[in-house]
Amino acid sequence: MSTSWEGPAVVLSARPHGEAGAVIGLLTEAMGRHPGLAKGGQSRAQAPLWQPGNLVEARWVARLSEQLGAVSAEMVHPAAALAMEDPLTLAVLSAACAVADGALPERVPQPETFHGLVRLVVSLAREPARAPEALVRWEMILLRELGYGLDLEACAATGEREDLPWVSPRTGRAVGRAAGEPYAGRLLPLPAFLRGEGAADGPSAWLEGLRLTAHFLERDAFGNLHRPLPAARIRVQDRVAALAASPEAGA
Repeated sequence: MSTSWEGPAVVLSARPHGEAGAVIGLLTEAMGRHPGLAKGGQSRAQAPLWQPGNLVEARWVARLSEQLGAVSAEMVHPAAALAMEDPLTLAVLSAACAVADGALPERVPQPETFHGLVRLVVSLAREPARAPEALVRWEMILLRELGYGLDLEACAATGEREDLPWVSPRTGRAVGRAAGEPYAGRLLPLPAFLRGEGAADGPSAWLEGLRLTAHFLERDAFGNLHRPLPAARIRVQDRVAALAASPEAGA
């Protein structure tokens, strides 16, 4: 007797196992973050399939549900290959997969995070110029589903719903201008696109968003697991910081 499942999945990671196999990390809707062993996963034929960020139709089977099991898949959307054309898009894709792989509990359904990641992956091909914004929006979903959601609807001190330029790094709640001005240096900037005021307007706004979500990812999602923020996530923020500091960004 065996146990199995099949369905859409995002490839999060692929780690060598033995001479030719690979331990694959997948994110699915019903099974959450789920591992499996791909026999021949390091082969020339299979390696492109198991690149992080790819959308696949996966099948997993094992004798017992708690075992590593065997995984196979068919390609649905080759996001990794498409992202190769743009370094920032590839950095965003790598960061999202690394965050999901490191922060999500194993075999626990996280449907909002899954669907959000699928939207992010698809959007990278359609709107690559907004890749960092898409990453920030998805990280907000992940934080919320893990129980660390930010409250950006009203000022924590006054209840005001307008003119909310900051977030408290302690509580994750929005702070209005009047209440926050004396403490502005200790608060995290809240970019306009997270206040529902349209799309991010370039690298400076992206950087504010990335710094905001990074603070709570590092403190809560990864801090409570005693893990550092993934290197891929740090790299994408550094890349955006360099863009924000360039003369073209200020022009």
